[in-house]
This record gives sequence, structure tokens and C-alpha cells, in this order.
Amino acid sequence: MRSPGDILLVSTYELGHAPHGVALPKAFLERAGFAPAALDLAVEPLDPARVRRARLVALSVPMHTALVLGLKAAARIRALAPGAVLCFHGVYAPLNADLLVAAGAAAVLGGESDEELVLLARAIEQGAPLDRFVERGGAAALRRRLDYPVPSREGLPPPERYARLAGADGALRLAGYTEASRGCKHRCRHCPLPAVYDGRFFAVPVEAVVEDVARQVAQGVEHVTFGDPDFLNGPAHALRVARAIHARFPALTFDFTAKVEHLLGAPAALRELAGHGALFVTSAVESFSDEVLARLAKGHTRADALAAFELAAASGVPLRPSLLPFTPWATLDDYLELLDLLEARGWMQNLDPVQLSIRLLVPPGSLLEGEPSIPFDGLDAAGLTWRWRHPDPRMDSLQARVAAEVAAGSTSGEPPLATVARVKALALATAGRPHGHVRVLAPDQRRVPRLTESWFC
Repeated sequence: MRSPGDILLVSTYELGHAPHGVALPKAFLERAGFAPAALDLAVEPLDPARVRRARLVALSVPMHTALVLGLKAAARIRALAPGAVLCFHGVYAPLNADLLVAAGAAAVLGGESDEELVLLARAIEQGAPLDRFVERGGAAALRRRLDYPVPSREGLPPPERYARLAGADGALRLAGYTEASRGCKHRCRHCPLPAVYDGRFFAVPVEAVVEDVARQVAQGVEHVTFGDPDFLNGPAHALRVARAIHARFPALTFDFTAKVEHLLGAPAALRELAGHGALFVTSAVESFSDEVLARLAKGHTRADALAAFELAAASGVPLRPSLLPFTPWATLDDYLELLDLLEARGWMQNLDPVQLSIRLLVPPGSLLEGEPSIPFDGLDAAGLTWRWRHPDPRMDSLQARVAAEVAAGSTSGEPPLATVARVKALALATAGRPHGHVRVLAPDQRRVPRLTESWFC
């Protein structure tokens, strides 16, 4: 197990950035004396030689899309290397343990599982039983602080292969990725993290984060995404990290994710982050319907979301929202009001069009599983989610059509506002109302920086 390539770490999808779900466990394994190889199927073809060489293949599944793609990859891996031990690890692994074991996995790890992956490699090396390495359900996932090493990105594709920063001036810059914390202290009901972390989060040492960034800057990176589920779960830690990185790399910019309530609760921190290079913040606004927000246990209201947009803009860190417009509780009027509000307030340019198409996902193990107000329609095993139908059939039809329009716009490379205009026309037609239009940017209105791959799970 100690020869190069005896262990193969595989990623399928991580939102367009270099996979942290490979880089961090790779560092843990290397520190323990192993020599893992890496493969990112988001930007590389599946390499039969690397697969056949491996005795342990570990697939990272930090999100739903990664798991769907990971199951497809696992079938090919099993055919190429039937004798290799197959492991799935990441947030979505323990929530789907039985399915993964049925797909050939001998190990299923979640939460802070990097040390468990090291122990798995040692168990294979020693010929020990592997039964203990299957964690079934979020409650079985490990929730403990680890001794985090600097992520190891050697062997992964260079930054040029991943999403870039599109600045306010339209220029594209190399973008990197790091994490200053793990887990989340909140329990939003639609998010998989609470099922696994149960309100726990763990800070990564400042020195490890800075060194991770330094190695990426040496590769030409000019912007970094902090991929923490919520960068402001620990605001004092976040500020220490930002200060340290800015002191070492004054020209480096960054973006981060934070809850609405954290933004409103830390206006001084937001202003300081802007001074250290923050270009924008992603926030899970999800909806402007108070009923929907309450059902999701988001911890904020419509008024809070509006205030967060204004505060972020005033602080110089524009808010780019993630949205969940299609839920069982959202109405067609809610959808039209969402479009009208974003347009009237000049926030359309803050938006990735894909956010207008997102439908509530209820995977096995979700805190929403069995929710009586959701009209469930059985388990979609292939889609790894519980099916549900909207009480208003027009909403399900509209969602499918919006998703198709967004995909077409992304494929053709059309300007985002052109896609949004077509989405708005669809929504108005569904409601039987005359078509409207989407305002273009005013001549003096700056574009909001963004990454070239849209943020969604």
C-alpha cells in the first residue's frame, strides 16, 4: 500500500474548483507514509492505468451531483479493478450507505473522516477486516477536530483547468480554493450538513490555510474562494485568516459564503473583509417568502434578506444569492415577485441564471425526510432523492422549462441577462400575463464579480 498509486483518490465534481475532497485526504495519507495518486474526472478522463494500479480507490462525494457522477464512475472502476477496495467519503456518503455498499463499496466514511481513511489504508495493508469502516446514516459520521495538514494538490490539474474569476472589468483571472473551517453550526432543514455534522464546525489552523493559499499563488492564482459552508461561523477565526493572507499577499482577492444572519450580525467584519480583498459574498437567501424561509429553518426573514443585500453593497462586498425558488410551499406569484424584486432593485446582475431553476432536493437522510407538508411521491433511487409533486402542476412544468432554458443559455454562452429575460417570459406566460423585459445595466453600474462556473450543488 505504500507504493505510488496503490491508493487512488478520485473526484467527480466540486463546483468548478480543484477538489478539496482529494487534496485534504491526500495530505493526511502522505503524512502517514502513503503515496496516493489523484484523479479529477471533472476535468480529466478516467485513466485505466491509474485505476488498475490501485488497491484502494476512494471517491469523494461532498454533494449530490458528485454522488450521482461517483456512482457512474464506480461502475467503471469496478470493471477495471475488481480486486480494489472501493470507498466513498464525504457529506453524502453516510446518508446513502446502503446504496453505496450495494454498488460495491467496502467503506463509507463521512464527517471528519480523513484519519479514518488513513486507518482504512492501514487495515487493507494488514489484511484486517473492513466492517467497521461503513458508517450508516449521518449520526454515524465522525464529528471531531483533526490535526489538519496543508492540503496536497500535487498531481492534480493546474489552476488553468478550473473556473476563473470574471472581474468587474470583465477580465479573467486564475482562481484557487481553500477552506478555513469544516462543518456548520446551523441546522437548515434542506441542507445535508446538519444531518452529518449536527451543528458542529471545526476551525482549520490559520497557518495551514495561509500555506495552502501560498502554494496556489505560486501557481499563478490571483483570487481564492473560501469554500467553508459558512466562513462566518467563527467570525474571529475568519478575520484572523483574512488578515494573515492579506498581509502576505496584499493584491490577492477572495470570495466567501455566509448566512444572511451572520452578515447582518457582523457589519464591521464585512467592511474589514472588503478591505482585505473580498470581492463578493455568496449567501443562501433561498427565497423572499417568509413561509418558505420558516419551513426551511433558514434563520432569516424576507426583511433580513433585503437588508443583507443592502448592507453587503454598502460594505463593498456585493451579495451573490443562491436561491431555492421551487419548493412545495412556493407559489407562482412568489416566483414572479422574486423576478420583479431582483429586477426593480438592480440585483439581476448579482445572479447566476441557474439559481432561478433550483428545485428542492430531499435526499435520504435529509432533515426534511418525511415532512408531512411535502407531497412525497416515492423514492427515486437512481436520482438519489425523494420525489415530490407541487400542489400547483404549473410550478413543476415551469421548473422543467426554466432548467432547459438555463442549460441552453449556458451551453451557448449567451449573456446571463438574456437567459433571465427568457426565464421571465416563461414565468409570465405560465401566469397568463403579458411578457415583460429585464432591465440592462445602467451605464454607470459596475458588473458584479463572479466565478465562471455557477454555484449550486
